[in-house]
Amino acid sequence: MSSDSITGVTSLPDDFDGLVRLFPLPGMVLFPHAMQPLHVFEPRYVDMLQEALSTDHLITMATLTNQQGNVAIDEATKQKLPLNMLPPISPTVCVGKIISHAELEGDRHNILIVGIRRATIRHELETGRSFRTARVDLIDDFYLPAGTQKRADLKKRLLEAFGKIIPVSEGSQKSLHDLMAGQMGVGPITDIIAYTLPFDPNEKIKLLAMSDVDERAEALIRLIQKGGLDLQSVSVEEGDVDLAESSRSRKDFPPPFSVN
Repeated sequence: MSSDSITGVTSLPDDFDGLVRLFPLPGMVLFPHAMQPLHVFEPRYVDMLQEALSTDHLITMATLTNQQGNVAIDEATKQKLPLNMLPPISPTVCVGKIISHAELEGDRHNILIVGIRRATIRHELETGRSFRTARVDLIDDFYLPAGTQKRADLKKRLLEAFGKIIPVSEGSQKSLHDLMAGQMGVGPITDIIAYTLPFDPNEKIKLLAMSDVDERAEALIRLIQKGGLDLQSVSVEEGDVDLAESSRSRKDFPPPFSVN
């Protein structure tokens, strides 16, 4: 999908009131402008997906902060848990929009989500739904006016730092050249790179929470230059992202329902 196509779907509905559906996952941090494929199969998330598809197409991705909380639990038990007993999630989240949906056999669904806006959870709500919901405050990108003249250099330094660590290939070098010469700004480039690279989720959440675009880009450059990244499974090719459950062994399929 081209950057123009992404821009065309990254606006929120005019009547957006801050009420969001939450999809918590361990270790996954979505960023605006990034695309994430997901395989939806648990009944409560199928409920969430059906509601989203029939209304605003929005699903907000949240990050579980306690990996131990991702344990098997039946649906009836989960729906009886009070809010204070649900697995903790990071208050910084990303509102996403469904841009592709394919229904499979057995009430399973493949979807593609593009990140739209960063946000902070104000509080979760008791709605009686099978899935979690919350009221959020949007985090607006902030561009310091005094930094306008230096932003082109910041974009160049960020892409050069990224170019030094990705596998060298004709395709990757062309992509970097196109980004350098193109009109995509520092904000979207920072978010896409932050999403792509395998940083610790806590580091990604810190970047997601930053509203100052220049500060976010500088922080990302420092993280890249820090080194220590395992890039064996990372590709800069568009769409090369595993489905949410692809890391599971086939013998564990279908996976147990989780408490998230």
